[in-house]
Amino acid sequence: MKISTRGRYALRMMLDLALHDQEYVAIKSIAERQEISSKYLEQIVTTLSRAGYVRSARGPQGGYKLAWPPKEYTVGMILRLIEGSLVPVACMENQPNQCPRCQQCVTLEVWEQLDQAISNVVDNITLEDLVQKAMERQVTTAEQVFC
Repeated sequence: MKISTRGRYALRMMLDLALHDQEYVAIKSIAERQEISSKYLEQIVTTLSRAGYVRSARGPQGGYKLAWPPKEYTVGMILRLIEGSLVPVACMENQPNQCPRCQQCVTLEVWEQLDQAISNVVDNITLEDLVQKAMERQVTTAEQVFC
């Protein structure tokens, strides 16, 4: 499994908003701090906004902010919204498994364990956890927090 640039940038954007909790932040400001194209962030924020993850305000003091407290967002929520399923193999995308080989497949257990491990990580780290790590590292502007 490989997380796309879009998924990484969405997480960076959400972390940037979390670091500016309760403020509306302009896309241009996030783009400058994160060194990401404003146009690319606009595409990502559209998805985040439609899902209700961020709120927007127009005008000179407008921009975007988190819809909920940072502790309410997990890394898994954000990545699944942007990436879709995080399962390691296509046969696991539907439940119950529709693969005609699943009953005798000896590798399915490997993929299930890998899926569980991935979920255990991404579903147990919140934006609040990442904000805390950023504060511990004295990173307050989200610059260079994520690659």
